[in-house]
Amino acid sequence: MNVILLNGPMGIGKTTIGTYIADKFNGTAFIDGDWCMDLHPFVGNDETKEMAIDNIIHMIRNYKRCSYCNMVVVAWLMDDEWVIKKLIDGINKLDCDAKNITLVSSEMQLRKQWMNDKNCPWRTEEWLDISIKSLDKFSKMKEAIDITNLSIKEIANLVIKKCQFDN
Repeated sequence: MNVILLNGPMGIGKTTIGTYIADKFNGTAFIDGDWCMDLHPFVGNDETKEMAIDNIIHMIRNYKRCSYCNMVVVAWLMDDEWVIKKLIDGINKLDCDAKNITLVSSEMQLRKQWMNDKNCPWRTEEWLDISIKSLDKFSKMKEAIDITNLSIKEIANLVIKKCQFDN
């Protein structure tokens, strides 16, 4: 089974692209990593990240057992390299092939997308500032792709192209 990990700052469009890909390819499951650490109030430390990794791997294991599932797309903000490595190692132990793609954009593009997202309670000015400050860090990650001025379809096609799996 193939697994696509979509990474990037808050508001970049990970969920939008992940659900678009899942809708485009039959038998694709979508996992939002935030669901896997949905604590109230939110706590984003090493302990809760470890828990989320374990939850994501558990879900992928179950999807792998399902005869209807061919691929999994995981959308999650992974700002620590150790999180990506541990997640990929866990996925590989399931005998699945994982590809990590980090989505980045210009500050202006991120602001535009942020302002257009009216459904997410995290879309505050404070969190926007944090997300913008994280753009440089995400831009330096392996497999980062700039999605500035691209449509959802163009981004999804670019992700799929970069995720050419060997099997």
